[in-house]
Amino acid sequence: MNSSASRSRPVVLVAACLTNVDGHAAYITRRPYLDALRLAGCQPLLVPGAGADEVDALLDLADGVLLTGSPSNVHASHYGEAVLDESLPQDAGRDAWSLPMIRRAIARGVPILGICRGSQEMNVALGGSLHQAVHEVPGMADHQPTVAEVLSSRYGPAHTVAIVSGGLLDSLLGAPSIMVNSVHGQGVKRLGEGLRAEALAPDGLVEAFTDPAGKGFNLAVQWHPEWLAAENPVSVKIFGAFGDACRRYQG
Repeated sequence: MNSSASRSRPVVLVAACLTNVDGHAAYITRRPYLDALRLAGCQPLLVPGAGADEVDALLDLADGVLLTGSPSNVHASHYGEAVLDESLPQDAGRDAWSLPMIRRAIARGVPILGICRGSQEMNVALGGSLHQAVHEVPGMADHQPTVAEVLSSRYGPAHTVAIVSGGLLDSLLGAPSIMVNSVHGQGVKRLGEGLRAEALAPDGLVEAFTDPAGKGFNLAVQWHPEWLAAENPVSVKIFGAFGDACRRYQG
């Protein structure tokens, strides 16, 4: 339980990403993540960057952690590979604090939700690996959007995922399959030891997973439930469950 239980809304740490604004280094996160957290009754708190030695101090402030999507990829060295395409963006600063924070949050029972890059971070932090280019893997589909310039198309429904029976998503959604968007080039190659698949794409790619051994709520999803979350019943259930878990942790 977080010691600051008197707060009216649970505080959720939100991963921000390093970018460039008018020639200046800047940290950003996209508004839909913050809107979805507020929909869940939570108070977002952006984390622009941190040292590994600051992770526990940050978690002391928090009732939950949201790991956002990002144009950048988790550096392949974290799962023992060389980077396949050096032209793709990296964010070593985010890797430096997000990977240890995932392990500490799960060990402490702090609720955690990973989305897109955030789900990939969770898998790598917990010992898994990634396909660096899913579309180049024999038998796999291209999970990247076809219309990059129009947001409504980019984040529109793309394919179904099959919900694994008996898991967390099964209990939350009560449906054998759902339709999701698809805005990623990388994805789970090998799940970390002990992790449980929660949803699978038609080509077999793991689209969601949990750590059943974790002390608190934890869920990683490859799609973007934050997109128009209030209009999507699946997103409402996912963020609602996360918000409920943060309130329980808050006490």
